[in-house]
Amino acid sequence: MARGSNSGEPTDWVTRAADDAIRHARRTGPEDRLITCASGASPSGPIHLGNLREFLTVHFVAEEIRRRGLPVRHLHSWDDFDRFRKVPAGVDPSWAEHIGRPLSAVPDPWACHESWAEHFKAPLRDALVELGVEMEEISQTERYRAGAYTEQVLHAIRYRDTVEEVLAKFRTKKAEPVAESDQEAAALADSVADQDEDVAGPGDLARFPYRPYCRDCGRDTVQVTGYDDETTDLDYTCSSCGFSGTTNVTTQHEGKLVWKVDWPMRWSVEGVDFEPAGLDHATPGSSYTVGKELVKRVYATPAPSFTGYAFVGVAGMQKMSSSRGGVPTAADALKILEAPILRWLYVRRQPRQAFNVDFGAEVVRLYDEWDALARKAADPAKRDAQTLAFERARTTSTAGTLPTPAVVVPFRLLSSVADVTAGSAEQISRIVGEVGHAHGTVAELEPRLTKAMTWTAEFVPAEDRTLVRSEPDTARLAALGEDERRWLATLLDRLPDSPDPDELTALVYGVPKLARGLQLDDAPTDEVKADQKAFFKLLYNLLVDADRGPRLPTLLLALGTAKVRALLTPA
Repeated sequence: MARGSNSGEPTDWVTRAADDAIRHARRTGPEDRLITCASGASPSGPIHLGNLREFLTVHFVAEEIRRRGLPVRHLHSWDDFDRFRKVPAGVDPSWAEHIGRPLSAVPDPWACHESWAEHFKAPLRDALVELGVEMEEISQTERYRAGAYTEQVLHAIRYRDTVEEVLAKFRTKKAEPVAESDQEAAALADSVADQDEDVAGPGDLARFPYRPYCRDCGRDTVQVTGYDDETTDLDYTCSSCGFSGTTNVTTQHEGKLVWKVDWPMRWSVEGVDFEPAGLDHATPGSSYTVGKELVKRVYATPAPSFTGYAFVGVAGMQKMSSSRGGVPTAADALKILEAPILRWLYVRRQPRQAFNVDFGAEVVRLYDEWDALARKAADPAKRDAQTLAFERARTTSTAGTLPTPAVVVPFRLLSSVADVTAGSAEQISRIVGEVGHAHGTVAELEPRLTKAMTWTAEFVPAEDRTLVRSEPDTARLAALGEDERRWLATLLDRLPDSPDPDELTALVYGVPKLARGLQLDDAPTDEVKADQKAFFKLLYNLLVDADRGPRLPTLLLALGTAKVRALLTPA
């Protein structure tokens, strides 16, 4: 039974996608057939936050199916048999020698992995573990080299006239995808380059659906010059090295189907029931629309259920294209976001909704929103689509509840204290404990504490950091006005050696009241409000050489009474 069929049970895009995948599986096999939800990615560069949508979309759908008690797998294909297309910035230009070779055959320029492909797979695998994503991985290099697809490759070659008929039909209908940002334009340009590989030029063999890698130089810069249907011998000439040779498609597994044929071929072989892709893959003439017809006409298999997902950008970053390098990855985001929060960014939105991951001030607001949702989710009476997204983000069927702090301290408080204390975990722990967040050990604040410290140190601009004065501003202290002297004298006179947070807050706001003859708990008058504004600015000037900063009670607690007295006492 579909999850959303129960009265009162909230539903979302995950529910509907799971329903579609199950229906597809029921149409194509027995009731107990293993349902396959597939993802795919080319390890041509860093697996950035846009690519992450591919993995998480499939993960959430597979999780929903698994929660219903049905057999399911998340099958991920690494397209590491794709060609190396260009040398990104920061890589030795000599790597241009490898253009046209499989990603799995290109050396790692940083010499830490066995190949270019493995260099970019590894950090993504580590991030997925932290995100609670488990999947069955396939290397297309290994599959092709082992001959796993030989029967299907030969079938595509036998039906090459049908393949060409479909490809030609959609070439005339191709629509240029429209980018809404520079980041998206770069990603679309890469995608279009991948999809256009079937365009090779005129002639009966120019658009041959199978392309070998040159046996001599290893590149795919070959032109098919002949093919024998009986022997399956394929003749080719390489434009890079001039080599002319023959490969036997049945016994020598030296190449692959062009992408628009390769994708539907894999749907049929792997029994895929659900697979998403970027919206550009669903435009007229693009991969999914072509593949949907090819898989039916060539392999007599229905295309899997499909959802197109929109672009994911990064606020304040330049073009986010995996082949360009230097783009934020899941590992980068996990330095500052708890794993459930990063998951939540993807599951709470419809796949077709584009969004940005903001590494700036929005991080603080994001944590506030997450904490508010956690409080709402704790009340079963308030269960709705929002709390369903929270549940999906926070737990998985295999990993259980993903790590969150035992004692939840607002991220804005942790980052503010981290800023003032220059990132001392023990001092931060002491201060947040003093302001009402009791805990036994620093570990009870993790993983949020470390992420707040990292965000403050690495992502807050220098001009926004709080720099505590090392010495008192003697010139400013000597030029204090009468009211300013009175305010500081009152504060220092009443400042306890071990202040209570509530007591300290009342004192900071109350000093201007006392100066006007009022009591600490009296309501402020308009004059007092004006004095408070001037007093707070004075304290920031004298303590951190700025007009504003962290909340003053927090700042005073972080600095300690001795430091405050040293910076505020006139000579």
